[in-house]
Amino acid sequence: MSERQRFGDEVAVRRYEYDDGAVLAADFSPASEAAVDVLGDTVILVVDGEQHELELDVEGDANAFISNGVLTVEVDA
Repeated sequence: MSERQRFGDEVAVRRYEYDDGAVLAADFSPASEAAVDVLGDTVILVVDGEQHELELDVEGDANAFISNGVLTVEVDA
């Protein structure tokens, strides 16, 4: 996943690397209704009825959650 990867046309995904893993973050509007799940190496996000998928190119267990419109995916190394 590169920092240039996006969900749809407007939402950029940022990647932060740490010694013990990586964090991916994307800011959706807090007014958006969203749900997220991780299946294998794919993050599946449904925002306002539209499904988006993001392939993870980092190895490790991933957990995803969304709070106040901010999607966070934590990947343990």
